[in-house]
Amino acid sequence: MKATEQTIQQVERVLRKVSDKFPSQEEATLMTDIHMRVNQETGELTVFDDDEHEVTRSVVEQWIDNKDDSFYDDVASTLRTVLNKHKNQIEQMSVLKPFSFVLEDDDRETIAELYLVDDDTVIIDEELMAGLDKDLDDFIAELLKK
Repeated sequence: MKATEQTIQQVERVLRKVSDKFPSQEEATLMTDIHMRVNQETGELTVFDDDEHEVTRSVVEQWIDNKDDSFYDDVASTLRTVLNKHKNQIEQMSVLKPFSFVLEDDDRETIAELYLVDDDTVIIDEELMAGLDKDLDDFIAELLKK
């Protein structure tokens, strides 16, 4: 499912509402994750803080009753694209770093880490981390041999 222009605009509106809740001129809030939940039946995108307080919500019409097997992968890709497009806005939010945007399903299970902001590190795409577990396992195995 390719995101329509309307979908991009709806997600951007949600992101603006999130950043408005954490304006850069305020004292930084201690938070580790900003949780984004998408309901596949209703198309609702809801954003929560660490304490399960709702920050904002919106219905993305393209996502209503979407039965695609790749639904969450497509949604994650769309969210990453929008987050990357607005990275300057995200990095100015009054949230103590590091923090991340995480995509969750209705059962609050993490589906994907969408965007990680740290003082010196920003991870946008999971492909940057692809194979890291195997590389670390190989490294540790090699160390333990010696």
